[in-house]
Amino acid sequence: MKRVIMNEELYNCCEEAIDLLCGTVKKTLGPRGSNAIIDHSLFSPFITNDGVTIAKNIESEDERVNTILTLAKEASIKTDEEVGDGTTTTLVLLESIFKNGLEKIKSGKNPHRLKKELDEGTKEIIAKIKEEARIPSEEDYFRVASIAASDEEIGHLVSSVYLKLNSKGSLKIEESREKETYVKYVNGYTLDTILSSPYFLKEEITYNNPYVLIINKDIKEIEEISEVINFLIDKKSPSIILAQDYNEEVINQILSLNFNKITNVTLLKMPEYGTHQIDILNDIEVITDAKIVKITDEITLSNLGKCNKVVINKEYVNIFYDKESKKVERHLAKIKKRSIEEKDSYELDFLNERIAKLTNGRGIIYVGASTTTEAREKKMRFDDALYALENTSDGVVPGSGIILLRISDEMQIETDGYEILKKSLEKPFYQILENVGIEREEVYSKIKESNYELIYNVLDEKYESVTKTSVVDPVSVVTSALENASSIASMLLTTTCLIINEFQEPNKININSEL
Repeated sequence: MKRVIMNEELYNCCEEAIDLLCGTVKKTLGPRGSNAIIDHSLFSPFITNDGVTIAKNIESEDERVNTILTLAKEASIKTDEEVGDGTTTTLVLLESIFKNGLEKIKSGKNPHRLKKELDEGTKEIIAKIKEEARIPSEEDYFRVASIAASDEEIGHLVSSVYLKLNSKGSLKIEESREKETYVKYVNGYTLDTILSSPYFLKEEITYNNPYVLIINKDIKEIEEISEVINFLIDKKSPSIILAQDYNEEVINQILSLNFNKITNVTLLKMPEYGTHQIDILNDIEVITDAKIVKITDEITLSNLGKCNKVVINKEYVNIFYDKESKKVERHLAKIKKRSIEEKDSYELDFLNERIAKLTNGRGIIYVGASTTTEAREKKMRFDDALYALENTSDGVVPGSGIILLRISDEMQIETDGYEILKKSLEKPFYQILENVGIEREEVYSKIKESNYELIYNVLDEKYESVTKTSVVDPVSVVTSALENASSIASMLLTTTCLIINEFQEPNKININSEL
């Protein structure tokens, strides 16, 4: 049965949802924010102060509140997807914009008029924030990573590796099976290792000057590749073959030839799917001078390519090639052009990863810890640091909510929407201080007296010059947090009814009465 909720009941449900979500998460804001313990049905409970992770795990027994919670969480989730940081700031802003907006609506303000004013004000504020951005220094990268991870040691490691690789998509964070955290650099073009049979790899393999064959179809019979196999036997040369799949008999025949030391061939399956798979095959075709075998093509020696070296282990296949090749340079230029024009964040990440593979290579930080719980929490910090760094290239602004506080002080109240935003922009600054237990008015007065030339470093408990401060935020993190908070708050404020499925118990037959 459907139930319609309106008016005061709807407002109460919205407020309860916002209080539960934002009131819980905002206590984690800042370098000394608190942690939350989250129970998990499959794993052991874990500890985190990551805003979006906490938000995703907040639920209510009240279906009305839970429905609104799902919508409100989208603000934090969207910020995480866009920039990977600023998720708690998003919810701090959302709470203030929504509650102040609700007061205006209860006083008679038209919700749609208020939304328009909020949209206009948000665009104006974002433009001002972008005007304040400056090009980050190496020290800024370190500080951004440290603040995001709430740990200087993590910040130093992630920023140093990131700057060394000098390319988006070039660094990955993985959990280590060891207690120690370590970095592994991979300089060639890497693919995930997908073996046609585990018997092809007992330990890491290195092939010098191997041949490469790329077959964009299944190999059903050994005769299809017999010309190539005979050539490899004659040349006594190692080779890797990439195909969609292989008949079991083909696999066994190649394994038998390898076992008898007649050939040295590894049969690999293609990584990725769809257009991404085609893109990777095109990359390999360019760097090895191979010619992809299509579905209707016969496999001949003209399809063979070659590279300097191939290293295969259980995790990845690493192809080393001539990076100075003009053909590779032209191919790379096309990918870079696509990355500039690409709007979809998922596709852009994939393009950046390809660029990294074709330039400086990639790095992997393996995060070690004593326990599974510690490893999971620690990896989240590394992830936060990396996400923040990947969004730093657009510029940085003073952190700790100072840039929003200053814009709030400068704002002229033209409409109700501007008044709401003016009040809300103060909240991240005040919440950071509240979470540390510092008297906010004293800090605010000193910063205002300096005409915003000073910033308060919460971690080191000292004032710093705003031009030399170690407390900085990527401009894209700040703007994304405000934009998503304002968007979701506006949606909630213009919602006039909630329709939910109400559970109804089936009619029960009273057996005694029938008797």
